Amino acid sequence: LARRYRRNVLRHQLRRSQLLRAVLAAGKARNPEHPDFGLVAPVFHFMTYPFLFLFGLAAGSFLNVVASRYKPENRLFDLKIINGRSFCPKCKKKLSWYELAPVLSFLWQRGRCRHCNDRISLQYPLVEILSGLIAVAVPAVLFRVYDVAYFSAIGENIGWFYVFSAIWILVFWACLLLSLIDFRLFIIPDQINAFIAGLGAFFAAGQWYFGKFGFLSGSFLGSYSLLFGLRDNIWVNHLAAVFFAALFFGAIIYLSRGKGMGMGDLKLGAALGFLFGWPDIALALMLAFVVGAVFSVALMILKKKGMKDYLPFGPFIVVGSALVFIGGYEIVRFYFTLFKL
Repeated sequence: LARRYRRNVLRHQLRRSQLLRAVLAAGKARNPEHPDFGLVAPVFHFMTYPFLFLFGLAAGSFLNVVASRYKPENRLFDLKIINGRSFCPKCKKKLSWYELAPVLSFLWQRGRCRHCNDRISLQYPLVEILSGLIAVAVPAVLFRVYDVAYFSAIGENIGWFYVFSAIWILVFWACLLLSLIDFRLFIIPDQINAFIAGLGAFFAAGQWYFGKFGFLSGSFLGSYSLLFGLRDNIWVNHLAAVFFAALFFGAIIYLSRGKGMGMGDLKLGAALGFLFGWPDIALALMLAFVVGAVFSVALMILKKKGMKDYLPFGPFIVVGSALVFIGGYEIVRFYFTLFKL
């Protein structure tokens, strides 16, 4: 049965690739007068990626401000807190505009405050760079996962690709923000979980409206998602993922009496379940535990943490989700190949 399934998937992929080559050979996608000229690969003009990266750097600078100033008793985007001028945490000197340039100001000041010479945390440039990479990498991954070159080549309007890219960029920026807050305060704000769930609903509606969910589409596991069922209806699929994540974390919280996980982790898992759908969320949570275990053991070997110390689990859920987004299909294929299934 497994061999027959793989043969059918390979035949389907072969037919798609043959059609794409035929369209390209006919010159339709390469004709400058064709409305989709230039959208086959890359979809963006090469100058768009530097712009996205710079925009991501600016967004990362903003995320640093929100994460460092957030207080649990206040709203996440409380303007009274985040609207003030940036200042050095030690000498309290307000920073000039040229001291706030993402990454460049850190390099120019050699990682130290210009006024008191106190060392600036590496968090600031690293978050800015990571935010910029998110803005660049997300469209590149979605271009491959959704086979945008194929749909562009056959003349389909690919406006949905830009909508999906915007949604997922916002998702991973929100995940980056919650990771910073969770590391510092060991809490995951409900506002971020609600925001991710809202994006998940919008993404599911977009997939349904544009017809991007089906037996061989709408999952980062690719054709392997067929093995886990629930591919007939997108809403049943995504709600089942919410139920699975909530039940999974709920069981851990109940059995550990609240010591193993927190409600923030449950809410985050459910929100990401609504976003990723089934079975992607199951793989994301499994990878989260694997990455978390490896990281914890490494800290204990280095004697940075002990058996009784707490670690925020939210960032590991984010890492597991990112791994599924980037290479879910490749991870599952490696597993099946490893065990010769």
